[in-house]
Amino acid sequence: MENAALLNAIIENAIDGIITIDDCGKVERINPAACKLFQYSPEEVIGQNVSMLMPPPDRVQHDEYIHRYQRTGDPHIIGIGREVLGLKKDGARFPFRLGVSEVQFSGRKIYTGFIHDLTREKDAEETLREYAMHLEDLVEERTLSLKHSVEEIQKAKEEVSQSLVKEKELSQLKSRFVSMASHEFRTPLTSVQLSAVLIQKYAEAYENPNIAKHVNQIKNAVANLTGILNDFLSLEKLEAGKVAPVFVVFDLVKFAEDITEDMQIAAKKNQTIIYQHTGVHREVKLDQNLLRNCIINLIGNAIKYSGEDTFIEFNTEINDTNFIVSIRDNGIGIPDTDQRHLFEAFFRAHNTGDIPGTGLGLNIVSRYVRLMDGEILFSSMVNRGTSFNLKFPCNA
Repeated sequence: MENAALLNAIIENAIDGIITIDDCGKVERINPAACKLFQYSPEEVIGQNVSMLMPPPDRVQHDEYIHRYQRTGDPHIIGIGREVLGLKKDGARFPFRLGVSEVQFSGRKIYTGFIHDLTREKDAEETLREYAMHLEDLVEERTLSLKHSVEEIQKAKEEVSQSLVKEKELSQLKSRFVSMASHEFRTPLTSVQLSAVLIQKYAEAYENPNIAKHVNQIKNAVANLTGILNDFLSLEKLEAGKVAPVFVVFDLVKFAEDITEDMQIAAKKNQTIIYQHTGVHREVKLDQNLLRNCIINLIGNAIKYSGEDTFIEFNTEINDTNFIVSIRDNGIGIPDTDQRHLFEAFFRAHNTGDIPGTGLGLNIVSRYVRLMDGEILFSSMVNRGTSFNLKFPCNA
């Protein structure tokens, strides 16, 4: 009795649907999960032929499946899982994976069907196929939409900067945009990136340079949009007070060498990042993630605003009082009239031209540095390059 009660509890509380039928195809038992899937009550199903839960042609052929198995012993579906369609009470069809087993009980045969709903999986597959079919259009649409949103926010900032009330409106506008971007762009961008990778994989056999060219354009566009989105999300976390530094002791030289190696991959043709450390000590106590973001942002700017065949200097120093990070390039420089606005959110120097960017990177860097009790200094001349120094007290 105890075993029977346990078995009954398992069946009644199973996540997947379970239906048992006799050798004539009549339903003897249906669990709650199956009732929910097919939208029937147990009373409406028990005693009826199980074919009522099937759309044509399976509805017509089901009894023949059973009779053929009983005559020939050929298991058309017995013991073999397969995907089939079910018919709900309201006439809707849905896909599910069906596994059927045969049980000898009290001198007769009972067939048990295990039903796993595949609706979500099929919907996900269909969504992925749709993204693959419309990949370039989707990237272009998202790119234009996001650029338009960034332009609108920058325009709004300029218009509301004259008063406290309008400054509050700007803050609300940015918050709404970040919330929208987080929900509306991150998931589609991930799907676009995945689809691009799959297309590239499937197209390898064709060796078509045009396919490779367009897939790379898609992946680069997704990477640019993802970077823009990450900047907005970082800014929102800072403004919401959700960023708190976690100070740990780590090997500065190893840390910097790893960053140099990673960033060298992103450098332009014949651009070289030269790293050098000054001082006998190697260990510092700072937030590794915040410091890494600062350095990657500054080296990324040096790569972006410098030409090919150039050097980027990356230096660290530990002395008795300070820990200093220096990044210097020989790029386009920052005009004197723009330098006082350099760390403002959404500000970009007038000589950046068509070089992509949001104007948020240096604002985020300066705020990260302040969170770690440091200061950021810079010097720059147009067409002569720019140097940034991050300085932290050794007892930070």
